[in-house]
Amino acid sequence: MSDETFTRLVDQHYPPLYRFALSLARNSADACDLTQQTFYLWATHGHTLRDLTKAKTWLFTTLYREFLRGRRRGARVTSIEELPPGGAELADADLDQARRLDGGLVLAALGGVEEVFRAPLTLFYLEELSYQEIAETLDVPIGTVMSRLARGKAQLRAALAAGVPSAAVVPFPVTERRKQS
Repeated sequence: MSDETFTRLVDQHYPPLYRFALSLARNSADACDLTQQTFYLWATHGHTLRDLTKAKTWLFTTLYREFLRGRRRGARVTSIEELPPGGAELADADLDQARRLDGGLVLAALGGVEEVFRAPLTLFYLEELSYQEIAETLDVPIGTVMSRLARGKAQLRAALAAGVPSAAVVPFPVTERRKQS
């Protein structure tokens, strides 16, 4: 792989990988380390990938596996300190609803969701991966992804309801179901 191709890959995938790492590690320094380690592994092993259209899935899967490997070795996990610059960019249609929410409260609530449910929530809503891509990334069946998303949303709603007076909680918007492939 040429240096130019690698640079384009990093430019394209660094922000979403970092956001995913931040949601897992809950610490900006650990998120940076996970993201850098992922690109290091791509630089050393990425050439073995036959279909370069699967690079995004490979990167997310590798990052998730590195996170789990670090946890098994007893890596420390702390709370989310801050979002990366530009990490919370929203479409114009979502700005009014987002202004009614306290970002810190939502992040704190997301941090309170069990990790097994937080990872699929982050991949689905923040990184906009399909169920199939999440299943491949987390190495679980699609049914497990859907189940974990449902349970994660329930935990997130409960955490938001507990932390905010009920009149201030904005319901999740109903969107059309995402394509599963």
